[in-house]
Amino acid sequence: MSFPTGPAVSRPRVLVANRGEIAVRVVTACRRLEFEPVVAVSAADVDSLAARLADRVVRLGPAQASRSYLRPELIAQAALQTGCDIVHPGYGFLSEKVELAELLEREGIAFAGPRSQTLREVGDKAAARRMAVATGVPVAPASEVDDPASARVAAAEIGYPVLLKAVHGGGGRGIHRVDGPDDLARLVDVAAAEARAAFADGALYLEKFYGSGRHVEVQIFGDGEGGVLILGDRDCSVQRRHQKLIEECPAPGLSEATRALLHDSARRLAEHLRYRGAGTCEFLVDAASPHDPATVVFLEMNARIQVEHPVTEEAFGIDLVAAQLLLAAGRPHGLPEVPPVPPAHVVECRLTAEDPWHDFRPSPGRITRLDLPRGPGVRVDTHVYESYLFPPYYDSLLAKVIVRGHDRAAAVAGALAAVDAIRVDGVATCADVHRVVLAHPDFRAGGVTTGWLAGVWPPASDTAVHDDFPRPPADQEPRDTAGAPA
Repeated sequence: MSFPTGPAVSRPRVLVANRGEIAVRVVTACRRLEFEPVVAVSAADVDSLAARLADRVVRLGPAQASRSYLRPELIAQAALQTGCDIVHPGYGFLSEKVELAELLEREGIAFAGPRSQTLREVGDKAAARRMAVATGVPVAPASEVDDPASARVAAAEIGYPVLLKAVHGGGGRGIHRVDGPDDLARLVDVAAAEARAAFADGALYLEKFYGSGRHVEVQIFGDGEGGVLILGDRDCSVQRRHQKLIEECPAPGLSEATRALLHDSARRLAEHLRYRGAGTCEFLVDAASPHDPATVVFLEMNARIQVEHPVTEEAFGIDLVAAQLLLAAGRPHGLPEVPPVPPAHVVECRLTAEDPWHDFRPSPGRITRLDLPRGPGVRVDTHVYESYLFPPYYDSLLAKVIVRGHDRAAAVAGALAAVDAIRVDGVATCADVHRVVLAHPDFRAGGVTTGWLAGVWPPASDTAVHDDFPRPPADQEPRDTAGAPA
């Protein structure tokens, strides 16, 4: 098998065009491969852990992402000025932006991601849906809408409740459940405004809502010439407002037939695209379906590395980020063929700097104490350290706690012990939510749906939960919130 051409240099130089834990993750992969990491930072991240670990740091602009991390021309200019051979975009920000991929292609700089044409094909959810239909992948009843009038017609045909979604976008933004026609016109206007603000495009579509849906995704890796590896599946159903909190690999409770349908569907999509690099195909699995295989519908393809990629790495013993960099450098990616179900079970908890007792209010500030779990089978991906000033400008992800066990029960028990070991002072975290979820009999039984967390948090018995999971003491040192928005 041949591989895409890339920079023929003995020690490629990589521009890490992101921040936070994923920037640290890419730097560590560069070190493993003996590539040279250069980190692009905003003014707020000059003293970040990624910057400290890199060979070189290049400053993009002010703290605001719109003036730094979200400027394709600044990323391309930084890569050129520092002589970088590869740009790794991480996730979020510009990781799926056609404009960045095209700029780099014109300059002869490798992009650690799919081709620009692939990004164009899958970045539009409506276009991705049409591609799924063309390749025989199951989809939910849906329709693109232009205004409240067309939305009313489409919703009547699909049947309430429906989900109103932004055609362009991700991260759970721009999604609204609509239960009846009375709310439809208002929510169309709201969703369109949100989509324009977040993604510079107000296009919307309606999709059937499944009340017992599970969010299950399949990890793919393509060589760019039609060869595709399927690297298992993940369950990401523990969500709050479409934001994932806990992920695990493999997805529990799937029949062999349902798992085969998921993997085969992802393979067909990736082969059709001649997909290059790491990607994820997201599906909804109807937990109430009596069929074998269960009802499965394609949701979208994320043409980048996912936040939750460590659960796949730990389950199969692979390095997806290193494989991305190797492929971008024109070398064999080195990933093996793996079985449909891994030999271990892995659970990941996303620890965010948010106060779950006050509707997950963001909690920027100075971290004055940081104790994170250690031990066999425990991995922590983070970018923070004691004395770090957690900024108010970006995503609230503070760390990912990843625990591997010989089976699911061992992994869940290990994850609970790991979360119990977390001590963070100076900012609030969502660790209490993870403690409640990991100890809950529904979660331990496996197969909860995307709406399940809303009935579990906040806990019904406030006093009982506080006995086990107390709030921070009232006399805790005040947080440093300098620069935080009012």
